[in-house]
Amino acid sequence: MTPDELKAACLVHNGAVEDFPFGPEASVFKVAGKVFAISRLEHEPLAVSLKADPEISVGLRAAHSAIRPGYHLNKRHWNTVTIDGSLNEQMVLDMIEDSYDLVVKSLTRAQRAALDK
Repeated sequence: MTPDELKAACLVHNGAVEDFPFGPEASVFKVAGKVFAISRLEHEPLAVSLKADPEISVGLRAAHSAIRPGYHLNKRHWNTVTIDGSLNEQMVLDMIEDSYDLVVKSLTRAQRAALDK
């Protein structure tokens, strides 16, 4: 997965936007103002931090060396995923979608309804 493909995978979700609150080098992907992905797209190796269900995170981290506790984030709720080819692309896409879905689930009914417009 290239940086452009990672960016596109984040922005394909309804209401997703890219923001730069931490400076121009860190792309922060949000929905309704809440973060679901963070990546330094120009950094080698490419990596993305994603929200994750804490119970699922434990298994993912144990099974894949490319998935580790979120860098500078709440380690219980965030994973940092290194995109180095060791994980198949569909798995990375699924983790991005899961992160987005977790954030949308936490939104108010009105915020979720606004996404559907």
